[in-house]
Amino acid sequence: MGSTIEDSCIFCKIAHKKIDAKIIDENENAIAFLDAFPLTSGHTLVVPKRHYEKLQDIEFDQVSPLFRLVHKLSAHIENGTGVNSTLIAIHNGKDAGQEIPHLHVHIVPRKPGDGGGSIHSMFHSSPRLD
Repeated sequence: MGSTIEDSCIFCKIAHKKIDAKIIDENENAIAFLDAFPLTSGHTLVVPKRHYEKLQDIEFDQVSPLFRLVHKLSAHIENGTGVNSTLIAIHNGKDAGQEIPHLHVHIVPRKPGDGGGSIHSMFHSSPRLD
C-alpha cells in the first residue's frame, strides 16, 4: 500500500491520535489542541479530523462541526487565560502564511500590549482604491 497525505500530515496524526498533543476538546469531525509553538498562553488550533488543505476544500457539512468547536472554545479560552479578546484566524494557503498544509483555525488569546496588532499591521502598504 502507498503512503497517503494522512500518513505524513502532522495534524492528521494528531486528529487520529497517532501522536500525542495537548488535546483540549473534540467533536465528531474536529479536534482542538494547544499549539506546539504558541504565540501566547492558551494558543489553540482547531482542525478538521479529515484532511483538507484550504477552507474551500472542506465539504460543506464539515464546516459546522469545525466552527462549532471554535465557537465553544473561544469563551473558555478567554476565561481560562484571563483575557477579554481572542484573535481567530485562518492562513488559507502557503502564500497567506499557512505553514502546515492542513486547514486549521488559530484561537490566540490577546491582551493590550502583547505585541500583536490588527490584520492591517501585517502589511506594509495597501493598494489605492480608485
